[in-house]
Amino acid sequence: MGAHIGLSQGASPVIAIVMGILTASFGGILRDVLAGETSVILRDEIYITCALLGAAVYVLGSAMNWPTVWVFVAATSAAFSLRAGALLFSWKMPRYKPRQGRA
Repeated sequence: MGAHIGLSQGASPVIAIVMGILTASFGGILRDVLAGETSVILRDEIYITCALLGAAVYVLGSAMNWPTVWVFVAATSAAFSLRAGALLFSWKMPRYKPRQGRA
């Protein structure tokens, strides 16, 4: 939705993708805060990458003048598929490992 609103307000594709990522991730952060859990953003799960993929597919589909319904379906399917794959197959993002002297 964030990418859609960004594009409809005349934002550049990069800004629309960032808006899509922020909109999607803030909902998860809010859910975790209200539930009293550690935010999914702070874990090593693939989460923001799914939002990035969905927003990028939406912006790309819009640039190719696909019908809006199909753009929504493609973007949602891409994000959902990546997240489902991450949960099913335990895909993780690499953790930051500080070099000696930077801890």
